[in-house]
Amino acid sequence: MSLEKKPAVESHFKSWWKSGAPWIWLNAGAVSISVVVVFGLLALIASRGMSHFWPSDIQQMQYQTAAGEIRIIGEQIEHENIAANQFTEIGLGAAPEGVEYVKRWLIKTGNRDILPADFRWIDDHHIKQIKTPEDLIVVERVEWGDFYGYLKSVSELGKQSSTGETAWSDLEQRLQRVLDLRDEQKLLEKSEIGAINYQLERLRLKRRGHELDGTDSKENLAEIAAEEKALDDQYQALRSRLESLLTAIARDSAQFEVMDGSIVEVPLKHMVSVLKPNGMNVFEKLGYYFINFKNFMIDDPREANTEGGVFPAIFGTVMMVLLMSILVTPLGVVAAVYLREYARQGAMIRIIRIAVNNLAGVPSIVYGVFGLGFFVYFLGHNLDRLFFPEAMPAPTFGTPGLMWASITLALLTLPVVIVSTEEGLARIPSSFREGSLALGATKFETLWKVVLPMSSPAIMTGLILAVARAAGEVAPLMLVGVVKLAPELPVDGNVPFVHLERKFMHLGFHIYDVGFQSPNVEAARPLVYATAFLLVLVIVLLNLSAIMLRNRLREKYKALDS
Repeated sequence: MSLEKKPAVESHFKSWWKSGAPWIWLNAGAVSISVVVVFGLLALIASRGMSHFWPSDIQQMQYQTAAGEIRIIGEQIEHENIAANQFTEIGLGAAPEGVEYVKRWLIKTGNRDILPADFRWIDDHHIKQIKTPEDLIVVERVEWGDFYGYLKSVSELGKQSSTGETAWSDLEQRLQRVLDLRDEQKLLEKSEIGAINYQLERLRLKRRGHELDGTDSKENLAEIAAEEKALDDQYQALRSRLESLLTAIARDSAQFEVMDGSIVEVPLKHMVSVLKPNGMNVFEKLGYYFINFKNFMIDDPREANTEGGVFPAIFGTVMMVLLMSILVTPLGVVAAVYLREYARQGAMIRIIRIAVNNLAGVPSIVYGVFGLGFFVYFLGHNLDRLFFPEAMPAPTFGTPGLMWASITLALLTLPVVIVSTEEGLARIPSSFREGSLALGATKFETLWKVVLPMSSPAIMTGLILAVARAAGEVAPLMLVGVVKLAPELPVDGNVPFVHLERKFMHLGFHIYDVGFQSPNVEAARPLVYATAFLLVLVIVLLNLSAIMLRNRLREKYKALDS
């Protein structure tokens, strides 16, 4: 009986194998593993990054050291377990008896300006007591990171204004006043004073242009001098307003007791926000969480990019991608149309297609070197020599900037658009072209009104995939325009309003800079995860948009599938 069943089982297995079912299951398993890995990676980045904006409780610990018991105030960041034998071997002290692992905590103690370091490792078995007092205050500062302590009093012009329970409400009101004045100061510096400085620089270049052209007559110079005098008068008035604002901002200060018992004075002009996280309920913390995330999205970076927001990086990334899209779309579509519709198919066209496919595999840093050498040093230098001689030796376009970065990425993503557009054109049945020509349309009219609209799903998919790739590129941008910190955006209120020659910030480079070039690695780590999640989210949304747009266009031109 068993001998009869064995050939039947083997026959069934062979037929199952030949049916291709194993490969279907193998592919399904590979796709499932890929999806799990992608979502796992996103979950890791999101949990590490987005948790940074949650106002965590601040603890006060009594900690035993060799010199005695001390008080530590800070936030528990993470912990690690070290084997007891290794704990002693690496010089961390004597491990407690009878334990297999020793637990250690990374504590953010803040107060970077008065403590040796704002992060420290402590041993769990040396912690004698942990409390979370509701009156512990966290101060986010413009510089030197977070500050932890107990509020003792608030002062105005060096004289004590409030103490005890009234000090907290007084501090909140005075800080709001300082924040409003600081916004006014920022608007004054960047808008009005910045505009005057920009116009003065243009007048300087105008005077230099007259000198180079030989038109520096007394009348022309007198006209420029009069304009400079008027601008200088406006500047002096604005400077007086600015000085009064700075004096008003520097009026108040607050006194705090820190963990060693000393009293430290913190001027309100150095503060960004104050809160008591230990006394907040879940809903209050949730509201503050969204405020922190909003500030992260719209503020400028601070403290070597380890504090503040990423708005300039978001703006620079989006603007660069938009410019790149405007450049790469017509070039890619025209090249694909020529190769597919007009060029005589032969050895030369096959070589060109091979070259286009090979360009897609060229390392991106090579494009960056090409962009730096050809666009910046050659084209940019010649543009400066021909159109901006008055600015020399300071380069205008002969230096890395937004325009050269966009053109470089347009070249990098050009093969993707060409290949995608060619595939879309190849899918159009020849009967559509023949029918259009038979009705009297020219070849161009057939291409413009029939072929290109029907191949638009492939064109748009290729474009958005190119955008998704360009948004994550970093290596070439390091050579052709991106910088660590750009104080001025490429768009402002000064004529011509869009300044393509300026350097810019980018989310990808921001991640690299904060993660690997930061002087304070522990403080920068949450921002690395948060920025990485933001960049991944942008790329995922672009890809989802590509799929939705492709499906919508396919539905519109579903005659292609018939």
